[in-house]
Amino acid sequence: MTAIASTLASIVGVENTVDPQDNLNIPHIAGGKSPSCIVYPQTPAQLASVIATADRNNWRILPCGSGSKLNWGGLAENIDVVVSTERLNQLIEHAVGDLTVTVEAGMKFSHLQKILADTRQFLALDPSNPELATIGGIVATADTNSLRQRYGSVRDQLLGMTFIRADGEIAKAGGRVVKNVAGYDLMKLFTGSYGTLGIISQVTFRVYPLQEASGTVVLTGDAGAISQAANTLRGSALTPTQADLLSMQLVSSLGLGAGMGLIARFQSLDESVKEQSHRVLELGQTLGLEGAVFSGADEDSLWERLSKQIHHPATDAAITCKIGILPTAAVEMLTGVEIGLVHLSSGLGVVQVKDQNQVLKVRSLCQSYNGFLTVIQAPVAVKSQIDVWGYTGNALPLMRGIKEQFDRKNILSPGRFVGGI
Repeated sequence: MTAIASTLASIVGVENTVDPQDNLNIPHIAGGKSPSCIVYPQTPAQLASVIATADRNNWRILPCGSGSKLNWGGLAENIDVVVSTERLNQLIEHAVGDLTVTVEAGMKFSHLQKILADTRQFLALDPSNPELATIGGIVATADTNSLRQRYGSVRDQLLGMTFIRADGEIAKAGGRVVKNVAGYDLMKLFTGSYGTLGIISQVTFRVYPLQEASGTVVLTGDAGAISQAANTLRGSALTPTQADLLSMQLVSSLGLGAGMGLIARFQSLDESVKEQSHRVLELGQTLGLEGAVFSGADEDSLWERLSKQIHHPATDAAITCKIGILPTAAVEMLTGVEIGLVHLSSGLGVVQVKDQNQVLKVRSLCQSYNGFLTVIQAPVAVKSQIDVWGYTGNALPLMRGIKEQFDRKNILSPGRFVGGI
């Protein structure tokens, strides 16, 4: 055991201090340096003590939950210690009547959904890896997908959080009910910060009632007609909970037909779901598109397969990117990629590309519409040669100033965020 590991073992215990090669594959670290250990604090006090010790010794920390998204973002630089919140996984409070839940950051998303389902409630997020993702990791990477259509982003659903500052002090923001959320909104600042500002230890979310019925409509066919259908649906009074545009190869690989695709899910009272689904089918027929309706187990299977296709590439060489583009330009962008999905209303989405040249090509198209392309997952060799974030705005000095205020020694996730922050 190294000196660093031995010191941290005295805080969390030898059984909670492990060699990285024994428990977690961590390829996405730059600088040619392997972390001394992974530590698993079991209480917020232990977590705070670990961070305070690292601060005193200038040890660089890579925070994570289960580690399922450690290959996202930029390459972390010269990490000394990986700190996992996976064993901070307790339910703190579920206020059923207030529609809120407070949990520790290491709780698995799938486990939380099972707890909420007992009272016919759910957390309206759909992370890329729902079985492995932890609540803290979802917040740190702003990881939600098609449910944005109805429920918004991760930051829209946060009510409060507790986090450990870079100096080991415990801090809180927000509250446990909506009316208590006041003052500077640190929750929004921390969402999507990739662990560069502090380590989240506890989170409070608003939750929603489960709906009575669900149905999904898929339209496929000519790209121009799909674009028309998307524009009509965006301007209509219909209220899908999920709605996405799908690239041609994605449609084909899912066995949905030929051409480009539009998928829309409705969840409400049974009659409402049937009526809205019927109206989308009628829209497709007027535009010469093929249509199909999915329900029950077939519907659940379709959305599960769609998530796996888009978030879990068939090969390790694939490059997965998060994009943002004007919704009206989504079809044009999707014709240039094999595997791709864009959320109907927000213009955010995920695409898979083959190589660095295609990254630059798709990024250029997105930026021409005032959008962006960020490389999420890619081989280390690729990430070391390109700008992962591709940020072209003017806020870098502000972001670096915020980083300086929260982490003056730059020990938290160095190199993972925009501009090498």
